Amino acid sequence: MSRPSGSRARRRRTPLPLLVLGCLGIVLFILPFLGLLSRTPWGRLPALLAGDVVTDALRLSFLTSIAATAISLLLGVPLAWLLARVEFPGRAVLRGVVTLPLVLPPVVGGAALLFALGRRGLLGGALESATGLLLPFSVWGVIIANTFVAMPFLVITVEGALRAMDSRYEDAASTLGAGPWTTVRRVALPMIGPSLKAGLVLTWARAFGEFGATITFAGNLQSRTQTLPLAVFVALESDRDTAVAISLVMVAVSLLVLLTLRERWWRVP
Repeated sequence: MSRPSGSRARRRRTPLPLLVLGCLGIVLFILPFLGLLSRTPWGRLPALLAGDVVTDALRLSFLTSIAATAISLLLGVPLAWLLARVEFPGRAVLRGVVTLPLVLPPVVGGAALLFALGRRGLLGGALESATGLLLPFSVWGVIIANTFVAMPFLVITVEGALRAMDSRYEDAASTLGAGPWTTVRRVALPMIGPSLKAGLVLTWARAFGEFGATITFAGNLQSRTQTLPLAVFVALESDRDTAVAISLVMVAVSLLVLLTLRERWWRVP
């Protein structure tokens, strides 16, 4: 007589209280999305999504989130390398500061950016005098806010991959005459490629959905700083159907991101 598989045995041994509570947890996550789908004006959906408010916000969201991801790639990978490979005093404190936006309320992050880069901020006044660039209430303000909130996802993902990587391959490359930059470019980065891609996707998704820091630092000006989350916030007060339509777009984008990363997160033995 064949023995039942491990997965079947685990399911049969699941205590009833855990099964009931687990099902309640499923309902907690599914019910809000069912509510959103039930209120979606399917017949008017194409017209709503083609409106000026939605198209402007969608264009700005894609532009700023892609720009924030590019800046995160440019700055975040070297920062992750420093945290993973370079010993220096205060490294643990710096790691805490870098990852702080992950747990910090976004509005607080936006206020901190305003006090640092605003016209009367720590650096903002000098920056405006030297370059004429005023970050608050501008597209660049949205990009900076998105980068500040989203880049930690890339840093911790890449740092973890670098720490887990077998350094013997880099040692071998150095022994064969490869310089430090060549070793990084030809050995280290290709080896952490999957983690780097996952970190970039997470960074883009976080930037695409950013709300609190953006509205605090960059404001909510249509066609200038109003991204999709901010458009939802405004539409909830005046046009509920448009708010539902935009929310549906953002849910679809977020679900697509999760499906893209399914091989990394949902791999079942």
